Amino acid sequence: MVSNAFRDDRGASPEYITVGLGWDPSLGHAPDIDLNIAAFLFSADRLVDVVYHEQLNSADGAVRHHGDSITGEGRGDNEVISVDLTRLSSSVTTVLFLVTCYTGQSFAEIANAYCRVVDQTSNTEIARSQLSGLPNSGLVLGALDRVSGWQFRPINQGIDAQHPVEAAPQLVYYLV
Repeated sequence: MVSNAFRDDRGASPEYITVGLGWDPSLGHAPDIDLNIAAFLFSADRLVDVVYHEQLNSADGAVRHHGDSITGEGRGDNEVISVDLTRLSSSVTTVLFLVTCYTGQSFAEIANAYCRVVDQTSNTEIARSQLSGLPNSGLVLGALDRVSGWQFRPINQGIDAQHPVEAAPQLVYYLV
């Protein structure tokens, strides 16, 4: 079910969105915590590209990872992926967003972890998920689906994965 059609006050679809991930670092009594955000680009049910901390840009340049935080230091979003919806290849039908804990902790062990989707056209937060307290090491945040324009579909489903590569086979289940 698509629940958030992207429309501003004028009824126009946004052209640029960001997905921000934030968390608080370990306070010295536990190992460092390294969360990662990834974007998986699908054409129907076929994975065509992935953007994450080891591959910072999509082949078409429309999706960009702005850098890997390995500690969660600093205020606000620690990792950001931007998506220029006007530049996405016409073959891309879904962009699915995933958060994983590279260091293996469950979100229950991580303070103040969140992920949010922002329409940069209107500077409006479209969706926000609080990750802290969840029993998994991965979360399928949501998807942008191309259905008469782009629409955001929240998923918020926990999975067990520390790296986007090991999560990839589990993601087809979340396609519409």
